[in-house]
Amino acid sequence: MAKGDTGPRLRPPRHRASPRAITWWTIDAAIGWLVLLLPQVVALLVWGSAKPWLTLTVIGTLVVGALHTAVMPQWRYRVHRWEATREAVFARSGWFNQEWRIAPVSRIQTVDTERGALQQLLGLATVTVTTASAAGPVKIAGLDVRTAQELVDELTRTTMATPGDAT
Repeated sequence: MAKGDTGPRLRPPRHRASPRAITWWTIDAAIGWLVLLLPQVVALLVWGSAKPWLTLTVIGTLVVGALHTAVMPQWRYRVHRWEATREAVFARSGWFNQEWRIAPVSRIQTVDTERGALQQLLGLATVTVTTASAAGPVKIAGLDVRTAQELVDELTRTTMATPGDAT
């Protein structure tokens, strides 16, 4: 490093999640809202005396759920970015609360791939880069399976060739 250089800096990462991540986040949000809505609908049908306030909760859940399901995946796709260089892994995630993270390669302890049922169906994966940081791992969600595997392979090669004790 040059004099005064403090290493990798937090900066906007280059790569986006897969466009299929929008579908994943949409389905995931819709399932979450349906889990909340179904008991309300059942209660509305079963308890006639509670109908006035249950009708309001059902309508409120429908409106908020529809807005969240329509807006969040698109917004999240615009925010999510990632990049891996020889020096660090950069990630930006979130939608309402956004998080920017950087993990120096010399601090990487493990690199994992996760594929839930919906991700498998859509050909997506999440790569988790674990360091000794108290802030927790860096997660890069919504990657195409091939891209995720290439990233894991690249990070494995880079970390093995990087001196340091990953602490």
